[in-house]
Amino acid sequence: MASEKIMACCEALIEKNLTIAFAESASAGKMCYEFSTVFNSGRVLIGGIVCYHSSMKEDLLQIPWGTIEQHSAESAEVTKLMAQNFYRYVNSDICVGLTGLTTPGGSESDSKPVGTIFIHIIFGEKQIAKRYEFKGTPENIINQAIDVVADLILREI
Repeated sequence: MASEKIMACCEALIEKNLTIAFAESASAGKMCYEFSTVFNSGRVLIGGIVCYHSSMKEDLLQIPWGTIEQHSAESAEVTKLMAQNFYRYVNSDICVGLTGLTTPGGSESDSKPVGTIFIHIIFGEKQIAKRYEFKGTPENIINQAIDVVADLILREI
C-alpha cells in the first residue's frame, strides 16, 4: 500500500491535472508501482522505465558512452541524463530520475556510502536535483527515497 505522502502527491497531481513518469535504477520500478496503487492513478501515471544495469542506461536512455565510467552509474550526472532523456520520449508533465546505492557492490566510497540516492525531477522548464543519504535496509532506503520524491513534487506543485 502506498504511503500517505505518495497518496497526497497523487491526489495533488490529479487535482492539478498533471502527469508523471519515472526513469528508475536503484528503485527498480518500485516508485512507479507505488504510484500505481493509488486510487485514480491512471489519471496521472504515464509509466516508467527500469534501467538498472549500465548497459540499459546507455542503450535505452542514451547516456553517452564514457559518462558512466567518468561519474559512475550512481551519480547526479547520470540521474540527470536519465530524467532528461526519458522526458524527451514520454508525454508527461513531470519526469523523475532516480539512481543510488542500496546495497554494497556499486560505486560506494567514503564520500558516497551505501544509502546514497540521487534524484532528478523535471517540471517542464524547471529541474530539481537532490542527493540524499538514507540509512536502513535496501527496502527502507528505497521507501525513504520514494517518499522524498513525493514530498518534493508536492512542494513544487
